[in-house]
Amino acid sequence: MRSFIYTYFAFLIAAIAMPASAQSQRPSHCIAIAEAAPRISYIQKASFRDSIDPFSVRIQYIDHSMFLIQSASGPSAVTDYNGFIGIADFVPDVVTMNNAHDTHWTSFPEPRIPNVLEGWWQDGKPAEYRLEVGEMLVRNVTTDTRPSAFEFGSTTVNPNANSIFVFEVEGLCIGHMGHLHHEPDDAQYAALGRLDVVMVPVDGGFTLNTDEVKQMLARLRSSLVLPMHWFSELNLDRFLETMSEDFRIERTDGSSVTVSLRDLPSEPTIMVLRPEFLRDPQ
Repeated sequence: MRSFIYTYFAFLIAAIAMPASAQSQRPSHCIAIAEAAPRISYIQKASFRDSIDPFSVRIQYIDHSMFLIQSASGPSAVTDYNGFIGIADFVPDVVTMNNAHDTHWTSFPEPRIPNVLEGWWQDGKPAEYRLEVGEMLVRNVTTDTRPSAFEFGSTTVNPNANSIFVFEVEGLCIGHMGHLHHEPDDAQYAALGRLDVVMVPVDGGFTLNTDEVKQMLARLRSSLVLPMHWFSELNLDRFLETMSEDFRIERTDGSSVTVSLRDLPSEPTIMVLRPEFLRDPQ
């Protein structure tokens, strides 16, 4: 009993001594319980205008590396936003961007978007975000950009020029790897924490090569992997064939998936979504 009292007061003193900004900052549950993989279930096919079941998140593949993330509690985000998400009049709460190529960012974002997060250097410092929008926490982990396997003779490395963005919402930890050129190091893996769902580029050389993607996914142990940045069916098929021994492969004819923490697939799953720009139902 005495040791419990001492421990309680030590915790209380530490909390009082903590800066006010730290006390008010929402902790990352993806890092705090990285060792406890949650369970997810998924249901396909839904308009982005449809309601979402409580405690669920809908992810729609828009194009290239752009996804719309919508939560039951309201907030929405678009990843690697390049200025055009479709013909629907829809304004997300957050957009994230990376500038390795112009297909991942824009100099002219829709002015009504309240939060535009650029994943590269800001004011001479690596990008650093920890944004709370309603029930959604958006944070980033920076990585380097490096010459691709197809850029012969180039050795330029740009430190902290890409961001992996993590979206924590409805109890889920959702990671978008951006234009990732190298496997994260130990510190970056630790900063990412648990990722239940991950969007990963699978082009085979412009970003990570397939072996590097396989190593990364083996370490992340994400329940659901959404391929992106695949350029052609040939690239996609080659990636899926390489991964088929370790993942269940699910091809769909839809562009969206709804995920929750309720049930985990019987084995880690790579789900192929078909890109589709946003449009209102007819």
